[in-house]
Amino acid sequence: MAEIIDGKMVSARLREQMRTTVEALRARGITPGLAVVIVGEDPASCVYVRNKERACAEVGIYSEKHALPQETTQEELLALIETLNARSDINGILVQLPLPAQIKPEAVIAAIRPDKDVDAFHPVNVGCIMTGGYRFVPCTPAGVMELLKTTGVPIRGKDCVIVNDSNIVGKPMAMLLLHEHATVTVCHIDTRDLPEKTRRADILITAIGKPRFFGPEHVKDGAIVIDVGTSRDADGRLSGDVDFDRVAPKASFITPVPGGVGPMTITMLLKNTITAARQANGIADA
Repeated sequence: MAEIIDGKMVSARLREQMRTTVEALRARGITPGLAVVIVGEDPASCVYVRNKERACAEVGIYSEKHALPQETTQEELLALIETLNARSDINGILVQLPLPAQIKPEAVIAAIRPDKDVDAFHPVNVGCIMTGGYRFVPCTPAGVMELLKTTGVPIRGKDCVIVNDSNIVGKPMAMLLLHEHATVTVCHIDTRDLPEKTRRADILITAIGKPRFFGPEHVKDGAIVIDVGTSRDADGRLSGDVDFDRVAPKASFITPVPGGVGPMTITMLLKNTITAARQANGIADA
């Protein structure tokens, strides 16, 4: 039976360390600051933003929310970003996606200063992730890497299969694993013979948003299974991509949903904000 990778526990431990770091920064007159911008009232986005505010308060990061109406124009949003870019008390800027149809997300992401882009979506930061000289990592892949560390299993030389090819999860996840000298295969929902490919994985990472799609026929004996997917099943219950009860007996380590990768995403946002504050003040990483 697989050992459960407890994302809540790992997240709590990291946040405790961050709280100590922030206290030390505040003693030097430095308070890390995060601005979160939300346009419209998408229910899931509103919940996520509230969770970010609570997390910032937990570790001592200053946060402010800019809630803009649905009809906000792209020009108005870009003007707000320009103002936030210029503020010395704001180290991180996050614009909550999705955005209304009249706003191009690419233009918004490109407008955020790379050194304040704590989502790591700016083309400059994407390029740094490719080359390995990055300051920030997208929050979900960064969280996955932290969870993998807790297993004690070396990543070097492992066969890793990622079932997601997005800019937010799959592509940066692949780069981080390559930097650890893993052999990486990136798949997606249209990949042919998907079970054949996933069964090769020593480390399987899924993020397709299909409830309990992956069963034991997709998993190699003893694999580490990281379930990034979250969706609602036919009964409205929160579910991961992996059929946990059927896959857990076959895996060596597995993340649950909820309580696995989810808690780590916001925690990594806090880490990126603290990193941005340190760099803005010329303080080397601890």
